[in-house]
Amino acid sequence: MSDGLYSSSALAEITGIPVGTLRVWESRHGFPAAVSPPGQRKRYDEQAVAQVRAVIALRARGLSLAAAIAEARGEAGAPPPPSIFAALRRARPDLPVRVFHKPALIALSRAIEDEHAARASGGVLIGAFQHERHYRGSERRWRALAQTAALAVVLADFPTDPGATRAPAGAGTGPWEVSLGPGHPLEREWTVLLHAPGGGAVLAAWEIPELRPGPEPARRFELIWSCDPAAVQTALVAAANIIGPLAPDLRRRLDPHLRAGPPGLSGPGFGDELSTRAFAYLTGAR
Repeated sequence: MSDGLYSSSALAEITGIPVGTLRVWESRHGFPAAVSPPGQRKRYDEQAVAQVRAVIALRARGLSLAAAIAEARGEAGAPPPPSIFAALRRARPDLPVRVFHKPALIALSRAIEDEHAARASGGVLIGAFQHERHYRGSERRWRALAQTAALAVVLADFPTDPGATRAPAGAGTGPWEVSLGPGHPLEREWTVLLHAPGGGAVLAAWEIPELRPGPEPARRFELIWSCDPAAVQTALVAAANIIGPLAPDLRRRLDPHLRAGPPGLSGPGFGDELSTRAFAYLTGAR
């Protein structure tokens, strides 16, 4: 610790948490956060030491690991962000953020949707479409996707009172439509979330404001795309927190899926098959 920073092994020795466990925490929760630049050996400061020690103490009091980490970071009392993208950035700073144009987002979204349809594994399927016109252009497709989901939900600026929902006419006939209020953060976001027993995936993107609006294909988004079970669970919790104030009855329908915990670790071959499908669709989108 000649520079006032700690290596992974030094942090493990000081806190008593094995290096392997710290690596698992960092992979799943982005904690503890290294202060070294990307590409260099990871180094940790005194704050990281204090936070790891705080997690140990909180775990001893019975808190779950996720709750203990949030408490140690000082996030426990913070209100949940009204944004799925922001929730992922807060909980999983380890996930890469990339910039894509709209055609690439369509390709990645369809990869998740089609993998869900091909597996017919139930679960929850949620889409945030920004504006109603975007959803109406995909409504027929999403009605078909809802046939193989236990619960399908779409959020957009539908022209009804904020929080108003339109339920499907019958079981499996279509997604629930949730109206966002004016200026809601999700009006700038694009999300596809699949949380199913056989595997899950999340695409969460935030549209970059442009000085001059250009053609539709030129629209740019910052994107997080993952099939990591913990990330999918984080996204589902964030979606439930957003839906809760808008549509309490629908929020209660999410409870069984939230209690089920993270989806299985991508089921047999789920991650590989989804990645292969996504690559093929992206190649076609170029």
